Amino acid sequence: MIDELIRRSIREMVGGGGPPIAFLSPAGDRGLFGPESIAWKVHADFISMMIGGISSLVLQALHPKALAGVWDHSSFRDDLMGRLGRTAFFIAATTYGSNEMANNAINRVNQIHQKVTGLDEFKQPYRADDPNLLAWVHLTETRSFMRSYESYRSESLGTQQKDQYFAEMKMLGEKLGVTHLPDSYAGTELAIQQYLPQLHYGDRAKTIISLLEHFPSKLSSKPFVKMISRAGFLNLPNWVYPIINRPQPSQLERLALSSAIRLMAIPVREALKDGVAAHSLRRVYGSPK
Repeated sequence: MIDELIRRSIREMVGGGGPPIAFLSPAGDRGLFGPESIAWKVHADFISMMIGGISSLVLQALHPKALAGVWDHSSFRDDLMGRLGRTAFFIAATTYGSNEMANNAINRVNQIHQKVTGLDEFKQPYRADDPNLLAWVHLTETRSFMRSYESYRSESLGTQQKDQYFAEMKMLGEKLGVTHLPDSYAGTELAIQQYLPQLHYGDRAKTIISLLEHFPSKLSSKPFVKMISRAGFLNLPNWVYPIINRPQPSQLERLALSSAIRLMAIPVREALKDGVAAHSLRRVYGSPK
């Protein structure tokens, strides 16, 4: 019963239905990365990916041109769960899907980006396929996913493994039109710093960040969803808190929430153990490995 409650809570946040059978074929297809990649390891952990997803959206909302594309051309404000669901599917398809599934997902996103243009809140023109904006989205996502994995998975990664993750993600970013991406953790942190003069916490960003902070959910799912949302805000780099007018979390708060997340993660991981990653392993090897 607890497994079904967890799965229902997850569907509320990101959508999705039954077993991901689309990831079972074609047999032997290793996809873009393959099971030995660090991307497969990091992206398999739903808890840390959801936390990282929240923090990456907070960061992305601070760039006026990146936010403008979402503000003008998506249903984010009215359908937050739908937006997260589409993002979750893209990550799953490009990480675990067959080569065909991954490339189809990438092509769809590239086609959409070509049509997304307009003026930001400062009346400056933007294009969603601008490599500078694409890089901001890529850098904040990969940084957020890795930082969350570091915090909420007991399995630690060495420096070389972490850098391998960013090198793998660089390949994906280039397929989406991003240029001059770093291929290391340190390089990613440095590249993010270069964007600080471009960031702005205006009314639009406040609307999006408030929505993420008070993530809509049904009563039965509210404790789970609230904890994930709060962890997403604690997953932000320290330089963000003064910008968004929030106090830097104390070490005690971080420890308390980390302990709660680790406890909650046990039944969540058990409930999702036969998910996308497991199905994709069957596709590659023919049986669970």
